[in-house]
Amino acid sequence: MARSSFDTLRALAIASQALGFILIITLETLMGDAARPWQGWTLAAMVAAALWIALVRLYRRNRARKALDRCRADLDDSA
Repeated sequence: MARSSFDTLRALAIASQALGFILIITLETLMGDAARPWQGWTLAAMVAAALWIALVRLYRRNRARKALDRCRADLDDSA
């Protein structure tokens, strides 16, 4: 299986964090001190997105590891 040099999850993580920081700065610029609760919710959404991406990456890694283990077991059984 050929591996692509483009990592979709990494791009999604970078984009979500960049968008969150841009939103936090924009809220501060437009709303001043009234932006604090919205900035907190934005930060919470950024953390939630990062955790979701980490879980998806862990799931994919474990699924690939199990598939590789199955292939190795099949090769050992046929030899």
